[in-house]
Amino acid sequence: MNTSSSRNRVLVREAKNALENMKMEAAQSLGVQIPQDGYYGNVTSRDAGSLGGYITKNLVRIAEQQLSGSR
Repeated sequence: MNTSSSRNRVLVREAKNALENMKMEAAQSLGVQIPQDGYYGNVTSRDAGSLGGYITKNLVRIAEQQLSGSR
């Protein structure tokens, strides 16, 4: 059994940085404060959901562009 507190694993190291950048861009765009200490317990569900939705929307857009062969 995995004793790690997080079940998320980074399979591609470059992806972690890209997602982190995307999260910062989303937060700035939406006006959401990212906690400096990494603890999201004080972030509202609405703000966290907005960040996740923004990131997912962008990931889908990127995938669609790659599948269509355009950038």
